[in-house]
Amino acid sequence: MDSFRGKLAVITGGGSGIGRALAEQLVAEGCSVAICDVSTENMAETKELCATRAASGARLSTHWCDVSDEGQVIAFRDAVAAEHGTDHVNLLFNNAGIGGGGSFLKDARADWDRTFDICWFGVYYCTRAFIALLMASDDAYLVNISSVNGFWACLGPQTVHTAYSSAKFAVKGFSEALLVELRLYAPHVKVAVVMPGHVGTSIAINTNRVLGKPDALEMRPEDIAVIRERLLRRGVPVEEMTDDQIKAVMHQLALSFRDSAPLTAAQAATIILDGLRRDAWRILVGEDAHLLDRLVRESPETAYEKSFLQALQGGGHLLWGA
Repeated sequence: MDSFRGKLAVITGGGSGIGRALAEQLVAEGCSVAICDVSTENMAETKELCATRAASGARLSTHWCDVSDEGQVIAFRDAVAAEHGTDHVNLLFNNAGIGGGGSFLKDARADWDRTFDICWFGVYYCTRAFIALLMASDDAYLVNISSVNGFWACLGPQTVHTAYSSAKFAVKGFSEALLVELRLYAPHVKVAVVMPGHVGTSIAINTNRVLGKPDALEMRPEDIAVIRERLLRRGVPVEEMTDDQIKAVMHQLALSFRDSAPLTAAQAATIILDGLRRDAWRILVGEDAHLLDRLVRESPETAYEKSFLQALQGGGHLLWGA
């Protein structure tokens, strides 16, 4: 896909992060965009930012949709077709996602299921809903955002990450299977699976809101007790810290994840769009993603040992949460 001008892109999770950055860059190239999100406030900010960059002929529509609900996804698809007066779309970016549900054994099942439902079923439902519109176009791309946690299922040997990792593994496998199927039955529809490393987004902040949990500075005593136990398990000396100090630490970690990442959301979006221009089907985003990919392939049986994390950190990458 050499040019995005005159095309129509659908982006889930377009209210912030990589989704917002993709929308900004696409409208600047003359591509119309339809975004969905569960935050009307965030979508309004995206729309305002896009308005300042949009090339002639490009327009952006916003749609409230929880991608874990298939009925809402179908309504989103129908609204996109009606608002843009189209019988086809050229690009679908399955980008919406949250964290949470780190522990299969200790976290609430509701948190685990909610995370998995958004990160996996959101991709599945949206692909089901929009595939006919993609196939109806002359030139189309299905872009599924997986993660380095789609091939490395933790954040280090002391930090479990089961719901998110399970979902992202599913996204990767689904994408690769569809790559083969679409080449056989709809070769004009390409597939790309995107695996970002640490990108500066608000996922850590947005996750609590989507899961109905308080922000770090408003955590309840029972939430703080869980955090304290996890930090102690990772060797962080928090025995003498007050609850308010732990709140401050977790708040700062969430901000640091967004503001001190090695790659911005805008840089990640550029890498993704450049990958589509060169017809890539496998797009690694960030030096940490490339290093992790290489290390896992070279020594998969050591991927969950301390020595693996040390090799990763020896490459200059300090994984958030590890």
